[in-house]
Amino acid sequence: MGPKTTKVYETIRDRLASGEYAPGDKFPSERTLVEELGIGRTALRQVLARLVAEGALEVRGRSSYRVPGAPSVKAPEGLEPWRIHGERDLYDSRWVKLQLWDVEPPGVERFEHHVVKLHHVAITAVLDDQDRVLMMWRYRFVPQQWGWELPGGIVDEGEAPSETALREVVEETGWRPASVEHVVTYQPMVGMVDSPHEIFVAEGAEQVGSPTDLEEAGHIEWVPLADIPGLMARGELMGSGTLVALLHILANRGKPGVTAAH
Repeated sequence: MGPKTTKVYETIRDRLASGEYAPGDKFPSERTLVEELGIGRTALRQVLARLVAEGALEVRGRSSYRVPGAPSVKAPEGLEPWRIHGERDLYDSRWVKLQLWDVEPPGVERFEHHVVKLHHVAITAVLDDQDRVLMMWRYRFVPQQWGWELPGGIVDEGEAPSETALREVVEETGWRPASVEHVVTYQPMVGMVDSPHEIFVAEGAEQVGSPTDLEEAGHIEWVPLADIPGLMARGELMGSGTLVALLHILANRGKPGVTAAH
C-alpha cells in the first residue's frame, strides 16, 4: 500500500475501532467512500479487502460490506466449574513444573489430576508482498523429525508478548518486521498443560543481519502460501503455533472478495 492508501486504511480502521458503526450495520458504499476519502476505487477495494481479511468487515453481496455482528452462539448459564481443593509440586525446573491438583468435577467424586506448567510463548507469521511467509526448516529431536516452523519463543519476565514476537523473529531469522498484530491467544493442550500461546501476524520485514540464536535457527526461506496445504498434508508443518497462525491466514484468504493475505 502507498502512503495515501495506508492513510485511508488507518482512517477506516479507526472508525471501526471507535464504535462509530454498530455490529451488523451496513458499511457506506464504495461510491460514498471514494468521494469522502478522496481515493480511487481500485485502491479503496485493496483497503476493503484487507479489512475483510482482518475480520473488521464482512462482504455482503457485490461491493457491499457490513460490520461483523456479534456471535449468535451464547455461553450456557448455570453450569458449575470444577472445584480445586489444593495442589502440590512433583517436579519444578526453569523449563517445566509438574503438579498434582486435588479436583472435584460437579457430581463426581474428587480425585488428583496431573497438571503441567510450561512457559508463555509468542509466535509470528511474517508475510511479504508476494504472498509468502517467513519460515525455518528445522530438526526437532523429540519427535525426531524435520519440518517447517514459524519463528517464536518464550516470553521473558516483564516482556510484552508483542516485544517477544519481534525479538524472536530477528534472533531466529535475521529479518525485522516493522510491527506485529495480535491474532489470538490459545492453550495447545488445555486438558492438562498450562502454556499460553500468543499468535501474531506481521506484514513485511527488513533483513537486518544473520540469525543470532544459533541453537534455534534453521534454514530460512520465504515459503509461498500456496504451498502450505501441501506441506500440511505431508506432515511437514511442526508445532501447534505454526498451524494455528497459518490456518488463520488461509481462512482469511478464503473469504469472498479477498485475494491476498491482507
